[in-house]
Amino acid sequence: MRISEAQKRMLEFERARGWNRFAESQIFTHLVEEISEVGRHILVKEGYKIEGLGHEVPGDDVAREFGQAFSLLLQLANRLGVDLEKAFTEEIERMERRFDPEKWRSHLEKGPGRG
Repeated sequence: MRISEAQKRMLEFERARGWNRFAESQIFTHLVEEISEVGRHILVKEGYKIEGLGHEVPGDDVAREFGQAFSLLLQLANRLGVDLEKAFTEEIERMERRFDPEKWRSHLEKGPGRG
């Protein structure tokens, strides 16, 4: 599915349920909440948060958290009139011009933070 198709499908989904009445600030806050859930999965995976030592382990389905975050990003983009497919294409093209792959590989081979 193309990003533009996903945006259209999300718009239809929202309108059918009357969700278009929610404020952008609410959608944004919900998006941050879902991104934080992805972060919890990462912290547990890396051993920073440990079950039984004051932390609860999130559910196994990190893919669902990504799906929820993506659907909220689509909703927010729709509200703000952003064509995500176009925005991403333009941004990746800027990044390709800005971040030379050879220079970055060479830099990282030296080790991050070593100038």
